[in-house]
Amino acid sequence: MTKTYDYDLFVIGAGSGGMRASRVAAAHGARVAVAEEYRVGGTCVIRGCVPKKLLVYGAHFAEDLQDARRFGWEVPDCRFDWPTLRDNVLAEVERLEGIYGDILDRHDVELFTQRATLTGPNEIALADGTKVTAATILVATGSTPMVPDIPGAEHGITSNEVFNLPAIPRRIAIAGGGYIANEFAGIFHEFSCRVTLINRGDRILRGYDEQIRDRLLQIGLTKGLNFRFNAPIERVEKQEDGSLLIHMGGQEPIETDMLLWAVGRQPNTGGLGLGAAGVKLGRNGAILVDEDNQSSVPSIYAVGDVTDRVQLTPVAIREAQAFADTVFGGTPSRVDYANIPSAVFSHPPIAAVGMTESQARDKLGGEYQTYTSDFRPMKNVLAGRNERSLYKIIVDRETQKVIGLHMIGPDAPEILQAAAIAVKAGLTKAQFDETIALHPTMAEELVLMR
Repeated sequence: MTKTYDYDLFVIGAGSGGMRASRVAAAHGARVAVAEEYRVGGTCVIRGCVPKKLLVYGAHFAEDLQDARRFGWEVPDCRFDWPTLRDNVLAEVERLEGIYGDILDRHDVELFTQRATLTGPNEIALADGTKVTAATILVATGSTPMVPDIPGAEHGITSNEVFNLPAIPRRIAIAGGGYIANEFAGIFHEFSCRVTLINRGDRILRGYDEQIRDRLLQIGLTKGLNFRFNAPIERVEKQEDGSLLIHMGGQEPIETDMLLWAVGRQPNTGGLGLGAAGVKLGRNGAILVDEDNQSSVPSIYAVGDVTDRVQLTPVAIREAQAFADTVFGGTPSRVDYANIPSAVFSHPPIAAVGMTESQARDKLGGEYQTYTSDFRPMKNVLAGRNERSLYKIIVDRETQKVIGLHMIGPDAPEILQAAAIAVKAGLTKAQFDETIALHPTMAEELVLMR
């Protein structure tokens, strides 16, 4: 490693991608520093996937406690206490943040807890005025929630603030139709909040298989969620009693106590000095990179949401691993973006890998087959719940390979992780069929479809 610079690698952002790149590069022998202006761990650990999943677990108890009575448990009427869950979740986040800091210490990665900006291809300025140099710079600053530029938008909150609410509102409007909107819709509904999803388009979860997202919509309506489609929000008015009046195009206004913006995320590149350093940016300010995560400036790389390729934590981690191994480990590698599994932790959850039926139709014409299993899980039967699960397999007619797998139902993400390996490996429908079922499970439906 060169001694011309203060560091071999300087990472801006200590989220999932920045953490992995830092420790792997250090393990390869690089002199590494990382700057983080907020909290070590990034969006996923501090105010994203992890705390949100803990809220999902908390929300599930609403139905589990009801179902327990059908299984013989004498469950008294229970009261939900939001501050208890909120504070326990925040304490767990703080614990994880400490673990991430320890990881950097163990790998001799120097941590600067302040903002860093680029002042050149190999120079970084810290907020306290210090300037340092590095042979290679990695930008891993992630993304930030989008808030539309409309009158009164400031009266809403984003997912950044939702974990610190002083109390659960009686009514909440959630703007958006993606995974964040649908996940929080399920959470707030189970916390006895009246939920309205407001979507400027005509469907939820664009990009997921149509049958699966339609099933989630049906279940949501049955549970009592409210949906407003083709309803672009035009302005938000704060009323004298503190409630909000949301005005939408072509729809009657609705009154709510809280508005959550969940209309997407944009790369967090503002004010980083990227333009001055010569780094080319694309749509939404994303850093343009090649297959090796290298930007238009040879010494500057980027991974994760800041590149706006695939906004998933495991993808950022895989990109960071490939970057560190390629640049510092002498083992060049690239990320394969085909067949990335994904999940929506809605109520019930969705999981998917590979092509949707619409994508198969566009690519293969009529040369594909679909297999479905529409069933009521055993637990739901005894609990007296009519909620049904739906599993769907899509097969290339010529090769008989399974090219898509889509699920909605309890524990769907847990089941799909193993099934995604089979899709990634290119296994055929016959190989699924030849696998003996694990009975009685919901997962056995994957090998019983005929």
